[in-house]
Amino acid sequence: MRQSAETGEVTVNATARPMYGVETLITPQPSVLLGIPFDRPIIGYGGTTVNTLRLWEAGAPHIVDFSEFSSGDFVAVVYHKITAENLTRVLYPDDSIVSGRTLRFAQEYFLVACSLADIVARFRRRGNDRQALPDGVAIHLNGTHPAMAVAELMCLLPDQGGFGWDQAWELTTRALAYTNHTFLPEALEKWPVELFEMMLPQQLESVCEINLRLLDAVRMRFPGGDRRLVRMSLIDETPIKQVRMANLAIVGGHSTNGLAAIHSELRRTTVVKDFADVFPERFNNKTNGATPRRWLLLGNPDLSKLITEAIGDGWVTDLFPFRHLVPLADDAAFKAAFCQAKHTAKLRLPD
Repeated sequence: MRQSAETGEVTVNATARPMYGVETLITPQPSVLLGIPFDRPIIGYGGTTVNTLRLWEAGAPHIVDFSEFSSGDFVAVVYHKITAENLTRVLYPDDSIVSGRTLRFAQEYFLVACSLADIVARFRRRGNDRQALPDGVAIHLNGTHPAMAVAELMCLLPDQGGFGWDQAWELTTRALAYTNHTFLPEALEKWPVELFEMMLPQQLESVCEINLRLLDAVRMRFPGGDRRLVRMSLIDETPIKQVRMANLAIVGGHSTNGLAAIHSELRRTTVVKDFADVFPERFNNKTNGATPRRWLLLGNPDLSKLITEAIGDGWVTDLFPFRHLVPLADDAAFKAAFCQAKHTAKLRLPD
């Protein structure tokens, strides 16, 4: 994998055998995909702050093979271009069928690989030492979909930075943090080990090494806790061998949080209690919020106008002025206007 300093394109090299009949995605030959970045500006309220959302498109390095074109094989000319672009044409395909599951696996890896290569390359272009990566970069695993970042970073740092395992692991865990969104088992991804073996053998080696060291550490701390080892293992052995991506994300990051105090507490005391026992300092809460600018100012203009007329427009960027609404709870005129604004919004919904 390498990144072009001129274009920002990331080249991902992957060698794989055909699997599950998805020849359009995984070819018998070594394949090269280009990760082409597209930056979308995210403009903050008032237009004074602009952040960048970088999206990735998969592409083929060669648009036209003139030898195939000259021989009359016109389909082959565009075959690799089309199959490469298919990788990111539609995200999150149905994973209840084998082909969809394989495509989703490839998508997750592609986006993780491009993002990490890009992050490290941009960090280095500023003249920073790779050892300082966690001091200048925070990588958020928003659910288990990007959890492959743990294994990928553990491949990337030794390959590009020449770090030993212990040093690479320290940098990885300090740079990564994980947010869990749900208790539902179906939302906590598991990927078949066979799929890793076929498509990402190097990353699977990293997962197995992480798991070996994790279980050794747990065994020393909790002697005789075989059932704990089974629950904490990154590999689910039954009914088929699968990599538990949530477990990988927890072990591979310095922080794990839920989305509300009760959610975070239930996770810590029930769902992943074994990990909380081993890494208590990593568990915390980040309450999920909704911006009032979108859900009130934009979503309910009548109610927003009433509030602004009563207490001014400072609430748009600071919710503390809402306290000034408390005395109006006994104001008959305000209550009537409040109910009318709510009623107007309800009528607007069915219309």
